[in-house]
Amino acid sequence: MSTITLGRYLFERLNQVNVNTVFGLPGDFNLVLLDKLYEVPGMRWAGSTNELNASYSADGYARIKGMSCLITTFGVGELSALNGIAGSFAEHVGVLHVVGTPSTVSQSKNLLLHHTLGNGDFDVFHRMSAEISDSTEMITDLAEACDQIDRCIRNTYIKQRTIYLGIPANFFDFEVPTSRLETPIDLSLPKNNADAEAEAIETILSLVKGAKNPIIISDACASRHDVKDETKQLIDITQFPAFTTPMGKGSINEAHPRFGGVYVGTLSSPAVKKAVESADLILSVGALLSDFNTGSFSYSYQTKNIVEFHSDYIKVKQANFTGVQMKPLLNKLLPLMPAVVKDYKPSPVPSRPVLAGSEVTDPKANLKQNWLWSHLSDFLQEGDIVITETGTSAFGINQTTFPNNTVGISQVLWGSIGFTGGAVVGASFAAEELDPNRRVMLFIGDGSLQLTVQEISTMIRWNLKPYLFVLNNKGYTIEKLIHGPTAQYNEIQPWNHLDLLPTFGAKEYETHRVGTIGEWNALTQDKKFQKNSMIRMIEIMLPVMDAPDSLIAQGKLTAQINATQ
Repeated sequence: MSTITLGRYLFERLNQVNVNTVFGLPGDFNLVLLDKLYEVPGMRWAGSTNELNASYSADGYARIKGMSCLITTFGVGELSALNGIAGSFAEHVGVLHVVGTPSTVSQSKNLLLHHTLGNGDFDVFHRMSAEISDSTEMITDLAEACDQIDRCIRNTYIKQRTIYLGIPANFFDFEVPTSRLETPIDLSLPKNNADAEAEAIETILSLVKGAKNPIIISDACASRHDVKDETKQLIDITQFPAFTTPMGKGSINEAHPRFGGVYVGTLSSPAVKKAVESADLILSVGALLSDFNTGSFSYSYQTKNIVEFHSDYIKVKQANFTGVQMKPLLNKLLPLMPAVVKDYKPSPVPSRPVLAGSEVTDPKANLKQNWLWSHLSDFLQEGDIVITETGTSAFGINQTTFPNNTVGISQVLWGSIGFTGGAVVGASFAAEELDPNRRVMLFIGDGSLQLTVQEISTMIRWNLKPYLFVLNNKGYTIEKLIHGPTAQYNEIQPWNHLDLLPTFGAKEYETHRVGTIGEWNALTQDKKFQKNSMIRMIEIMLPVMDAPDSLIAQGKLTAQINATQ
């Protein structure tokens, strides 16, 4: 009987589901495992600069390719990654976290090992991770090991949450049957309960048939749980006005004639706010209703006729259909829709608002946020991956019109400052594997960059070619807008940003500094600049307290809420 090591089995299985780049750091409890990765053609070890950045990179990779794998060592390594793991769990991103643990022999003898708390408790870190994982597995029996690995990969992909897998160091060289690899891991969704699904569909069709002013809102989980195509079909069939939330940006083709804009509660444009809140039926696909995703929970629907499509349940008004998944339900619902919308008369969709300052044409005028985000649309191309950091970027990007098939990445719910400095690495690896010509661009503030700047080293090491747009507004502007506009704690040490690429060893690169409309236009209209031929850093000089209108309003709302609660 042909056999392979358990360590190689893990990487062969990851390769089979197109997880080709693995993130993490080496440690003495996972070194033998990492040896096995190089035995599998098509696999590569990214070699991140620290575990936190590795977890962010794994998150960015998973958002593009469907899932990712992060490998850390026991204790010190896995704990350093947990902030990123928590963010992936919160935002429905499928990351498999593999931890190399002490050997079963060492554990059975209760040895006082390094990377432990010195109390003989080898399960304590596993228990910590259990709180921010959909499920966990600890391999202790070789006979069950392959099943556990397969189950973890399946659950990561299907559930789009973090999964924890602990493997003892002495198990990596144990032999398992090669024949196991001949049967692919089943990545199909389980079937819905037929009766519950049928009842949900009947109820939804009844509401749609009676609606005079219905709308569709697409949110984050439309992308995470792979129903963007179904959402497009829903819009095409019904012709209902369609909107996204900030987290859902990119889940709808914004060139679609029925796209109406981004809805953020009271922070929305007046036309969008009126269109959404006056609807008599709302079809909400994949909602994640966090404060920054809803304008501090300022949704003001006038109707109770709300249908929520979620990855593991459907809610129709006050009725919950637990265990009914939206993807299979939508695929059964869509063919039935034409009959109930045949008499619907499409209402107009809101036109794109013109923001104050965005109409400026003087090439000598200083760049400001409203102008920048409104005109970024002219630089974007179909298929771009646009990553925006928590702060001015995450709010400003809502003012930008995306070309078709543009992917937006922004950690609106978890909101860990510096997240995108790692996520851009993972997204760049994923983009390179899918289409080397696909552009990846990061928009990050000068303050946020200082948290994860080391990951520029990884980009250069692998000759990745993202556009790194650094918004230099001298500190934490988002914090200044909420509280402490002149407080010392919202200030940062200024950096020479354009020196960073050569400092980290870049040989072929470009750096640019732009501060006026003319400089921005000249750069972004350059045909050579439009092609992702090398890594680039672009420093954008902006006034200290300048911010997108929506962020200024959000800052006031947040300050008011913090003062009253």
